[in-house]
Amino acid sequence: MKKIRLVLAQLNFMVGDIEGNASIIINACKKAKQQYNADIVLFPELALVGYPPEDLLLRPDFYQRCDKAVELIQKQVDDMLVVLGVPIQSSSGIYNAAIVIQQGKIIAEYHKQALPNYSVFDEKRYFVAGNESCVIDVAGIPMGLTICEDIWEAQPVEKAVTAGAKMILNINASPYHTGKDRERHDVVRQHVLSHAVPFAYLNLVGGQDELVFDGESFVMDKHGSCVFQAPAFADDLYLVEIGEQEGEPEITQQSCAHALQEEQSVYGALVLGVRDYVHKNGFDGAVVGLSGGIDSALTLAIAADAIGSAELEAVLMPSRYTADMSVEDAVAECESLQVPYHIISIEPAFNAFLDMLKDAFEGRPVDTTEENIQARCRGLILMAISNKKRKMVLTTGNKSEMAVGYSTLYGDMAGAFDVLKDVPKTLVYRLAAWRNTQGQVIPQRVIDRPPSAELAPDQKDVDSLPDYDTLDAILHRYVEQDQSQADIVAAGFDEQIVSRIIMMVDTAEYKRRQAPPGVRITRRAFSRDRRYPITSAYHRKKALNRP
Repeated sequence: MKKIRLVLAQLNFMVGDIEGNASIIINACKKAKQQYNADIVLFPELALVGYPPEDLLLRPDFYQRCDKAVELIQKQVDDMLVVLGVPIQSSSGIYNAAIVIQQGKIIAEYHKQALPNYSVFDEKRYFVAGNESCVIDVAGIPMGLTICEDIWEAQPVEKAVTAGAKMILNINASPYHTGKDRERHDVVRQHVLSHAVPFAYLNLVGGQDELVFDGESFVMDKHGSCVFQAPAFADDLYLVEIGEQEGEPEITQQSCAHALQEEQSVYGALVLGVRDYVHKNGFDGAVVGLSGGIDSALTLAIAADAIGSAELEAVLMPSRYTADMSVEDAVAECESLQVPYHIISIEPAFNAFLDMLKDAFEGRPVDTTEENIQARCRGLILMAISNKKRKMVLTTGNKSEMAVGYSTLYGDMAGAFDVLKDVPKTLVYRLAAWRNTQGQVIPQRVIDRPPSAELAPDQKDVDSLPDYDTLDAILHRYVEQDQSQADIVAAGFDEQIVSRIIMMVDTAEYKRRQAPPGVRITRRAFSRDRRYPITSAYHRKKALNRP
């Protein structure tokens, strides 16, 4: 039986680095030929420019650089086929396209037919949709090209099969969220069983701002069985051998990476997101304010795994309200991870601010203002170290806190990237426990003790919020499922608590607009996924008295 050697280039590209991406593509083509004697190499959606390029697509010079890069790539490609994701500008508009290169020439061109315009996607802002299928001959087997969203609709695959395709090649820039791998397999299996054709699914890998692309490329045979699965979050070339018998593709079981459990998968996404955000933005490392609490402890562990302890720095900033155990546990974690640290008390700065403001505050009781001053003292210290050492500040707020505004603008929110921004508090605990199974780095006392901001005497989070199991369950229904207050109460939650949480979420929108980006790991993250007005009376009990 003749063997067709398909190489899946599950690689990490940088948005806007057209020349750098072209170099990656050329080197990958050479390796695919020399190491695997490839017949065909697939590259991800918009690999040449990175995904998503956003408003770079509106710049005329962007396409001039793309054209030069494509010409350079063409010169390096011999008799194998190369399927490459590129944007194409034409008189009809801009297409999200795949070009097929062979022997220095573009022999075929496909335009993406289904343009997603939901969740984190807004492709209709930039692209016009194609309407034609594209079938190419690969060593005697006709294979149909599709791009990402095309397979989430029926028509593009149907057209390709009708045009004679015996196998579907699908190139993607499909962002990660929990459970996404199963969704992809399910949608591909539906096409496979409907048309009795095997399917190669190639996905991008890497971090881009809030988005993480997990790879997990796979191949499914015509019976709906997954016969090849690439590892998650791994940047590499993967060979898949396809048998050919009388013009029909036959794929037998090959290597399949183990499926990851949720905690391992989320942790991997967070590590990759942090690594790429720090390195792709050219920082010399990162700095974390370490409080002795679980959020900063998990953030430090993720950062250490992402960029290495040598590039990382921790700062402990105790105040009059900081418990001795907080400092002890923070030091213990730094030592276990071999992360250098400083202990800088905020007391001198806090006292100086109180003294400066005493006349302005005269006659007013102590309240959250004094708590926020402490947080802002810490933010100033971290930003000063960041400026001096070119190390990016990683903030430590989790999704539960960000949802209800349990954070301080210009204080604990001051920084470049919020590692846990889309991680609910209950998942923070699970991730910390999972990380300790890989090597004990987070002191167990940090996991066991009641969470506290330590900004006031004997302060606990439960003084201001319901327990996190209840809070996260309400937030999941309201933020991610868009359930109404009545729906949530009907599910068994206390009406007063639900009403208060919804009000807190809505009124904290102005804070979230000023928060740093963070890795998206759920279906409905703040920022790109969920866009609510800051000024809104939708859930206010009393209508505004408008003139």
